[in-house]
Amino acid sequence: MAGIPEHLLKRAQEAREKAAAEAVGASAPTAASSDAGSRIPADLLERSKAASGAVALAEKPGAVVAGAPTNGSIPYGAGPGGHTQRLLTVVKSGSIQDVKAVPVDKVHTWPHLLGIEFVASLACTAFVFMFSWFVNAPLLQAANFNRTPNPSKAPWYFLGLQELLTMFHPMIAGVTIPGMGIIALMFAPYLDRNESNRPEDRKFMTSLMTVHLMFWAVLVIIGSFFRGPGFNFVFPWREGIFFEL
Repeated sequence: MAGIPEHLLKRAQEAREKAAAEAVGASAPTAASSDAGSRIPADLLERSKAASGAVALAEKPGAVVAGAPTNGSIPYGAGPGGHTQRLLTVVKSGSIQDVKAVPVDKVHTWPHLLGIEFVASLACTAFVFMFSWFVNAPLLQAANFNRTPNPSKAPWYFLGLQELLTMFHPMIAGVTIPGMGIIALMFAPYLDRNESNRPEDRKFMTSLMTVHLMFWAVLVIIGSFFRGPGFNFVFPWREGIFFEL
């Protein structure tokens, strides 16, 4: 019985001694036992008396009890009725399987995403309609190649490229730099695999996109407000603004 913990052996020994004492004094119950019996259910009392009788019978020489050894002695560490006990393991109370649902930070494309995009498209259409209603933007007269305007500027969304032409070779300004920017934007989703929506968790890609936008915005601002006749650099607060929408 070396595998049984010491505290269980001690508890079993105390249970045997208590059962033997109850068997001896069963014929003369005391006031304390009657008071305890009033607090213990009747079925438990009957079961305890039956177990006590089995233990007392097993202690008699030659007695045979079901589940107990036939030599008349109860094995060391046996419980009531001569049944041996062995501790297998101790586990914490609770369910073995985890039945709690794991929250998933995902929603369906329809209607969550498409509904928002549809409302956003309606809002943009309404803004463009109201803007075109109040802001007059007529077409200019037909171009006359004999009277080229000075300065001759591209639309504002192409002024970044026109500004690059003043700094680099046309092959670099018109093909290489814009092509590298487009390729970098195409590979951006594959370089940043982070699923978080918080900017502090995506510092690299946020910084890359910020630098790209600021670089293009600075070129457009210079080409719009700081370029005068001959596309030369001027100060708008001194020479004026040579720019039309």
